Amino acid sequence: MTTQMRLRGGSRDVDYASSSQVRIQLSTRDNDISLPKNPGPLLVNTNLRRYALSTLVNHLLKTEKPIPFEFLINGTFLRTTLDEYLTSRGISSEATVPLEYVRAAIPPVYKTSFMHDNWVCSVDVLSVTSPAAKWVGNARIGFNQERVISGDYDGLLRVWDMTGDVLAVSRTVREGGPVSALKSVKFISPTQIASCGMDGVIRLWEYTEDAENLTASLSPQIELCGQRRVIESIAVHQPSSRILSASGDHTVGVWSTNASEAPNPPEELRPSHRGNKRQKVQPSTTPQRGPLALLESHTAQVADTIFAPNDHTVAYSVSWDHSLKTWDLPTSTCVDTRSTTAVLFATVSMPNLSLVAVGGTAGHITLIDPRDSTTTVSAMTLRGHKNFTFSLATDPDSAYRLVSGSADGTCRVWDIRSSTTDKNGKVGASVECLQRESGKREAKVFGVCWDKDVGILSASEDKFVQINGGAKVEARIPRGH
Repeated sequence: MTTQMRLRGGSRDVDYASSSQVRIQLSTRDNDISLPKNPGPLLVNTNLRRYALSTLVNHLLKTEKPIPFEFLINGTFLRTTLDEYLTSRGISSEATVPLEYVRAAIPPVYKTSFMHDNWVCSVDVLSVTSPAAKWVGNARIGFNQERVISGDYDGLLRVWDMTGDVLAVSRTVREGGPVSALKSVKFISPTQIASCGMDGVIRLWEYTEDAENLTASLSPQIELCGQRRVIESIAVHQPSSRILSASGDHTVGVWSTNASEAPNPPEELRPSHRGNKRQKVQPSTTPQRGPLALLESHTAQVADTIFAPNDHTVAYSVSWDHSLKTWDLPTSTCVDTRSTTAVLFATVSMPNLSLVAVGGTAGHITLIDPRDSTTTVSAMTLRGHKNFTFSLATDPDSAYRLVSGSADGTCRVWDIRSSTTDKNGKVGASVECLQRESGKREAKVFGVCWDKDVGILSASEDKFVQINGGAKVEARIPRGH
């Protein structure tokens, strides 16, 4: 049975009984906005656009406050009237059109930038909704007390507030600080930060602010040594006191944040033994510890590693050897290997979909289902970047969206519900493309982070951390420090 309806919306009255009509079948993948009862096919006017269709869905859901929706037809977002969509694709109005509705996403508009003295390689956020706050309870973070950390090629770790002021900076070389560029920085908790870099050492820092938030400081706590080359990235999991590291020596390191749990490092791998003629490394007075395990299976530099979001005993890593590997951490065993056709630099997990996204020199992003047969590598490919993909992060508000940072100078936002099919399988295109507001349009984007409160943060060769979106960040002129 087909239902006809007429909804009243002031000047936007929608007549569902007019002459040019088409049947639609509504559906959604989100249980919290699914219709309590399937209304069956609905007969609607073909000149309807997104707003009128959103009004229809809200009417059927009987929402107290309207929810803005977007709509997909066969994997394509509806940006025109229904009639224009059907005509452009040669679809008869006699057909029943499958219409998937999803919550409309707020466009990630440019908000602000934080300027550095050198290339910025990594960025992370501490907010009420960030993992580092949730792990320990978010009571320590008040309203508008979000913090941003960044690491740059000067080897400096900076903590910023949301006005763009630097609250704390790690020690410089003259003050006895690290002599090499940083590669990755992470909040472990509101008071602890981890960093790693070109010298192959992971450093844990204590971060403190006074009661009035007038001063702040970064103090070295522990140095973790044991991998022989650059550490490209780290992943942290505060509840288990574990850190993972991806190294140029082909290994994935497993470490403890508790000094009492970790062994002493090999003497030859302590920082004081790893200097060169150009970089004199002073003996460190910071406690040093070695790895709990070094995971060996990759045959080239490991570029990125992550914990499985729903199981901290499982890890993933990607490498220049073109592979994604799955690790069982309690046994230090590689349990699965997926080979791709390109060097891989970045990975992120999409646990609700049982997918792992990887990116690298191919430019495109490959979505892999590690549960599938080993004969199946790609579940979907996301195409749009014109150069290497260096970094990936997922949308904290959606199981279907992610952001990527590229050597082409852009960040692209993807919604994997939007896809087409070609001879190679499912293919997706980006739904947003974020340019560098510094004017350096081809400046490489090395790191991305997506926070529910702050927005999309990107670290770049243009010496800026750029912030797009986020309701709590006011637009302002970039500030230099």
